[in-house]
Amino acid sequence: MGEKSEQKRKFILETARRVFVEKGFKNVTMKDIVEACKISRGGLYLYFENTSQIFLEVMKMESEEADDVFADSITEEATNADILFFFLQEQKKELLQKEDTLTQAVYEFYFQAQLSRKDNILKRQFDSAVRIIEKLIEAGVENGELFCDDCRGTARNIMFVLEGLKISAQTIGITAETVDREICFILKSLGVAEA
Repeated sequence: MGEKSEQKRKFILETARRVFVEKGFKNVTMKDIVEACKISRGGLYLYFENTSQIFLEVMKMESEEADDVFADSITEEATNADILFFFLQEQKKELLQKEDTLTQAVYEFYFQAQLSRKDNILKRQFDSAVRIIEKLIEAGVENGELFCDDCRGTARNIMFVLEGLKISAQTIGITAETVDREICFILKSLGVAEA
């Protein structure tokens, strides 16, 4: 794909993201994206076959951007506990974000989509986050800054807590205090003194 085609593809994804944020997933049609992008229907179909394909690419783009921001924010002198705390604070920002979020669309997509386990981006992201958190905890335990008997189980539990908070944020609403309390509980269970 040439640079001009790549720019057009990126424009379509960025525009489609705004449409998905506004309408969710289930209410978006290819026509909605055509109109938002101000391109021809054929022009859209050159790049994407359907809204599911577009949405999956939007999710990949979001994940890559979030990973880049997180990686760029970590300093060389950061401890494992610092990195874990920063990760949890980034999750808090996402949980409390009321506007410009794809959360509703993501859940609509996954409730509707019949994806195999290997095609499920959310599952891959969840599993990847568990592995990263597990490695952070293991390294923290090895150098004495964290305490944990079951690093993998604790990492998995952290991700399940975060996922539950995401659903709660969309359904019953949560406050910053609620998120802080859960983060504090996680950190205290790992022996982080400032928690």
